[in-house]
Amino acid sequence: MYRIVPAALFLLAAIAPLAAAAATDAPILIAHRGASGERPEHTLAAYELAIDQGADFIEPDLVSTKDGVLVARHENEISGTTDVADHPEFSNRRTVKSIDGKQVRGWFTEDFTLAELQTLKARKRLPELRGTEYDGRFGIPTLKDIIALAKRRGVGLYPETKHSAYFRDIGLSLEEPLVAALNAANWTAVDDPVFIQSFETENLKRLSSMTDLRLVQLVGAPDQAVPGGDGLHYADLLTTEGLATVAAYATGLGPPKQMVIDENGAPTGIVEAAQRAGLTVHSWTFRAENAFLAPAYRTEGGDAAHGDMAGEICAQIKIGINGLFSDFPALAKAAMERC
Repeated sequence: MYRIVPAALFLLAAIAPLAAAAATDAPILIAHRGASGERPEHTLAAYELAIDQGADFIEPDLVSTKDGVLVARHENEISGTTDVADHPEFSNRRTVKSIDGKQVRGWFTEDFTLAELQTLKARKRLPELRGTEYDGRFGIPTLKDIIALAKRRGVGLYPETKHSAYFRDIGLSLEEPLVAALNAANWTAVDDPVFIQSFETENLKRLSSMTDLRLVQLVGAPDQAVPGGDGLHYADLLTTEGLATVAAYATGLGPPKQMVIDENGAPTGIVEAAQRAGLTVHSWTFRAENAFLAPAYRTEGGDAAHGDMAGEICAQIKIGINGLFSDFPALAKAAMERC
């Protein structure tokens, strides 16, 4: 569980709480990688199902191909979510790379052209919990494909740039093609249905000078280093001064749900502090399985059984979050309507 460090959120918890009503609009529902609890993540099928289930926004994580096309994958290493290992023609592409300071072995999107990637089929993450029923049916969509779907179905887009500093260092910057694609879709203004998110800071600062669209600073564990942050840790972003700095280039904060309500069920103060700094708060990620729920919301039946995700969602809505990510949009939507 994420704990609030003394220099950061313990201080924030001392701030007088804002009323949950501070958020004037109902919380938004973001389909995390699409309806990824039911279909292979980051496929058009997952996004279509999420829209059918009432999601307000669909979330594509973006990485680059060798030929500079943005595609939807949670990581640039694709062995866990595609059938690339079953393609003998690509066996010699398996390698080891340093990604954001970690050694990673596998196959990487930047070593494939778009045409090559489109010969692969998606697989479900977490097959031990979610099965394999839809494996091998769907391909890897491009950002252009996803924008067209969102436009056609009338929902918002919530893209995340993945490994931005890494891609920039190898000459495949994500930000320029992302902004160009959004501009081409006539999504340019602060009130357009788009949020751009990142765990990094430097690319968000750069994006703030490239577009008027809303930007969201994602945060990890307080003691975790910010990728490309030159020694900056997420705890540094969560102090009163840090949140003010974030608010200078972003409009929102994206904390993990464990950072909003701790393992004992107590609000940490991050929602009130972020909103006081002028930031909206969209927490992540609400998953129905017991394996991912806070202890108070687990039920009998093992890790794969569905627990009380609705209760966990309602607890966070009660303290004023402005939006949430879920792998199960239908269940999340039903919960949000009851809270």
